[in-house]
Amino acid sequence: MKTTKHIFLALVVLMSFSCKKFLEEKPTNFISPDANLTSAKVATAYANGCYQNLQGLLNGQSGSYGGNTYNLMEFMTGKANSDLGQTGYVNFQNLTYNITSFYVDTWWQHLYLGVGACNLALEKLPTFTTLTDEAKTNMLAEAHTLRAFYYFHLVRMYGAVPKVTTVPTDLNLNLPRSDAKAIYDSIIIPDLETAVKSTLPWKDASGKVSMGFVQSLLADVYLTYAGAAINGGNQYYALSAQHSKEVIDKGGYTLFPEYTDMINPANKNTKEFIFQVQYAAAVPSSNPLTPLTIPNFSGISKYADEYGSVYPTPQFIKSYPAGDKRVQEKQFFYTNYKKVNSPDIVTFSNHYIYKFFDVNAVTNTAKSDLNYTLYRLADVYLLYAEASNRAEGTPNPSAISYVNAIRQRAKLAPIGALSQDAFEKEVWLQRYDELCFENKMWFDMIRTRKVHNDVTGNWDNFIGHTTVFGATFAEKQLLFPVPKQEIDVNPNLLPNNPGF
Repeated sequence: MKTTKHIFLALVVLMSFSCKKFLEEKPTNFISPDANLTSAKVATAYANGCYQNLQGLLNGQSGSYGGNTYNLMEFMTGKANSDLGQTGYVNFQNLTYNITSFYVDTWWQHLYLGVGACNLALEKLPTFTTLTDEAKTNMLAEAHTLRAFYYFHLVRMYGAVPKVTTVPTDLNLNLPRSDAKAIYDSIIIPDLETAVKSTLPWKDASGKVSMGFVQSLLADVYLTYAGAAINGGNQYYALSAQHSKEVIDKGGYTLFPEYTDMINPANKNTKEFIFQVQYAAAVPSSNPLTPLTIPNFSGISKYADEYGSVYPTPQFIKSYPAGDKRVQEKQFFYTNYKKVNSPDIVTFSNHYIYKFFDVNAVTNTAKSDLNYTLYRLADVYLLYAEASNRAEGTPNPSAISYVNAIRQRAKLAPIGALSQDAFEKEVWLQRYDELCFENKMWFDMIRTRKVHNDVTGNWDNFIGHTTVFGATFAEKQLLFPVPKQEIDVNPNLLPNNPGF
């Protein structure tokens, strides 16, 4: 009975996400009494369930208008504004958020739902005798990789979190928190090192976990482990460089010639894209970031709602160097667009994000077919540049060439010989300018403990940096609070993080 219960639970959340094929299939969220519970299809369903909560990284906050989970990390940087008071933005603008504020609970829920689905797959998949050893190993590698990904977010956001690695057998889930280093050492790193030993394909055009993604995630994990708050040391910078270099050297990934290639749905899961959250316009699973980032009530689209939920501050736009293509019209941002069903051009009062602008969805279908990118080659170039510079004490020729490849696409002059410190700051700046509004910047800030001051051009210490909104980061901003609704059912989560 317990096994049947677990399978029914699994199939309620499975089969709805991992690649376009699954997005387009009819719902199959139940098992008939005579179903073969050892079939390869059921095994695949367990593996695919691990992907389900990736969409939770973007989805709407319950009870809020335009308040998608995605907003949290962008609001926290102090480099984003919003047209919508309903998003709870003001609490993040002035840093008065607390244990009941928007987003912090939704992130926790989705990440642990993802962990739970992976734990279920890791428990059940070894029991299937209908799979080849290779197929089983690769499905387990998918589950290990995604569990590591979910926990990687949890420790960076909340620090010490409950360690859940098995499927619960009862409702007594009052687990204590394990410190972040223990989660890295016992789950995140072992899961990824296990996945590396599989025969996953180097790339996967359907959007599933590939070896390229495993290696990219390992590079990010080791770079983060080397820096704050774990401070693992120089050997982890070297490991990060090793894994990112493997992604680069093995090939198969190339920078897109144009930034607008990244918002062409035909390019999903190809070229620069290493791993993306999958969406499809053909089903009720279209990318929510297209309407989320359209200027509020601008009348330029077929969407019933144009949210204007997140857009860059003027200071951030001005911080780009002169001539940078990324800040030019309809590259990463835009300031005007044609009104729907009219020849009139609407000029906006601010720059808005063009990175998620699906032209067909905006002008025709109101269903965006774009994926959401978690890792792309430009990111890996910069991971390698930073990690190798730290590991070797100076920028090597490869690291310089990768930074210059990103600068070349931006129509910026190449850099020459720089000191270790100057090169590191150049890499950090390129991460800001290249990966902005891809939910990377906040994690970079807390990892490096530095923030680029868009007014002075200096690199401020994280603690003590004052945003353009007049709010000053303190130690409490290094971690989000454990949500009140979790503490209410599990007092073992106390004490909460500093300041909450």
